[in-house]
Amino acid sequence: MSDLSIQLHWQRSEPVLHSGKYSNAHTVQFNDAYDVQVDAAPDWGGNPANTNPEQALASALSSCHMMTFLALAAKAGWPVAGYSDHAVAHLGKNARGQMSVTRIDLHPIVRFDTGFSPDGGELDKMQHRAHRYCFIANTLADSVEINIL
Repeated sequence: MSDLSIQLHWQRSEPVLHSGKYSNAHTVQFNDAYDVQVDAAPDWGGNPANTNPEQALASALSSCHMMTFLALAAKAGWPVAGYSDHAVAHLGKNARGQMSVTRIDLHPIVRFDTGFSPDGGELDKMQHRAHRYCFIANTLADSVEINIL
């Protein structure tokens, strides 16, 4: 199969690495060309202007779900004109009492060409098929909620 990679770079900016007294800010580079500034989530002291790993995880799931939905819709002959989503990663403690992303909610909105409108049941079925076949969703198991609007 495929091996897909990123480059991560962090450099200490403080004189000494002391617990709770250093910056988590770092850069993640995609495809040797695109740099994203990353930090801890704001609740954990990160810069809210930077993305954080939890947002990146929600982004990866949302993107994968959309691409899977589009592939399925194209096979079914559905004329999708636009797709948007608002993905939310929820932080909390898992069953072992460890901090984790306990759930990711997707809120996809699909627009179709004029004259095409699947009924709610068909759209719901297609969204759930997209979830079932999405690589990232399969990695995350049961922590994804799809809220079709």
